[in-house]
Amino acid sequence: MSSQIQREVMQMILDRRLRAGAPLPTEAELMGSLGVSRNSVREALKALQALDIVEIRHGYGTYVGEASLTPLVDGLTFRTLARQGDDTGALAEILQIREVLEEGLVRRVAGTLSDAELARLEAVVERMEEAGRPFPELDREFHELLYASLGNALVPQLLGAFWTVFRRVARVRGWTDDPAPDVTVRRHRDIVVALRAGDVEGAQKAMADHFRGIEARAAQESRGVG
Repeated sequence: MSSQIQREVMQMILDRRLRAGAPLPTEAELMGSLGVSRNSVREALKALQALDIVEIRHGYGTYVGEASLTPLVDGLTFRTLARQGDDTGALAEILQIREVLEEGLVRRVAGTLSDAELARLEAVVERMEEAGRPFPELDREFHELLYASLGNALVPQLLGAFWTVFRRVARVRGWTDDPAPDVTVRRHRDIVVALRAGDVEGAQKAMADHFRGIEARAAQESRGVG
């Protein structure tokens, strides 16, 4: 019953073309239109809230949610941490998906980035170099800037989801930050150099090398090697 109500509420949102933040009918209205009990409506809405499809604001009503990737992030984080003693294997799977995604994306942008866009990427790398310490937020900024010209809103959300999972797992396991930030700086610079030269294959290889470094670092941390 709950699954059926969830599907009907989602279909209603689609049929009415409701955007995020739009108010949904009250519980009483949903009970009447769907012919179900209040408990059934509440159970379905709570399930949809967990998926970020609806947002329940107590005392105000129910609204259309953002439909973000938060449930995906939570699920992947739990899946990784639940594999006791196999953090590296679970993280390697996530990194492999992100690597395939980014190697394909970097081929898309190689040769199409403007001088201004390349300059912004170089500026981020310079800030990494000046930091003299681990710079996870700059790393994330670099990758988001890299694909901004595609105009695909899902790309930064997906990359951010994988990035957040990795950081969450690292924090829970007590892993140290990047033990060799200078190496990470060089790998990002190699990507920009290849892009500046319009070298598609070189950009893809530089991206692959970057991810090999992340995978190796995760493997070292899981074995307690700093």
